[in-house]
Amino acid sequence: MFDFLQGYDVLGAFWMTVKLTALSAVGSLVWGTLLAAMRVSPVPLMRGFGTVYVNIVRNIPLTVIILFTSLGLADIFGVTMGASDFKVQGFRLAVLGLIAYTAAFVCEAVRSGINTVPLGQAEAARAIGLSFSQTLRLVVLPQAFRAVIGPLANVLIALTKNTTVAAAIGVAEAAYLMKSMIENEAQTLLIGAVFALGFVVLTLPTGLILGWLGKRLAVKR
Repeated sequence: MFDFLQGYDVLGAFWMTVKLTALSAVGSLVWGTLLAAMRVSPVPLMRGFGTVYVNIVRNIPLTVIILFTSLGLADIFGVTMGASDFKVQGFRLAVLGLIAYTAAFVCEAVRSGINTVPLGQAEAARAIGLSFSQTLRLVVLPQAFRAVIGPLANVLIALTKNTTVAAAIGVAEAAYLMKSMIENEAQTLLIGAVFALGFVVLTLPTGLILGWLGKRLAVKR
């Protein structure tokens, strides 16, 4: 029944999806946290930049952003991301586009967590001489992250599915291979079922584990 899988590196394609997800998740968490810090910053310029970035990026389709990183950054401005190989360059540009897009959603999730921290704690931190960055790093963010593990899990699951857009610039991840297999094989339904199951295997345990972790580490108020 599954003879059509012979000759195709399905596991390799899903491994590419995993790498795209992992690298983009780390980058999005870092950039999204910085954006959240900007959005609650007392500096108007930083607050304005964070707000404008999030509102613009969230309303641009991911496909447009991914194509811009390839056609705009690479072809027009010559940004190669330090890679001479076309495939490596495409992979790195896809990660950059996914980070830029996903960070906007991470920012809003983290900012919602920051809003759950009682204002009195930040005031107490300032009263003992902590700066804004110290208050954020030592008092607010540790509690905020514990409060938003669930929402961040949803963002991670969405990111895993969004990696399929990288196929638009030739990154050989799962959706790219599925498209090639559908063009060459007659087992369209079985091919779709195999790749659908693959994404369920990637996303379902992530949601369950992070959901359990969120309940375990939730801040009791």
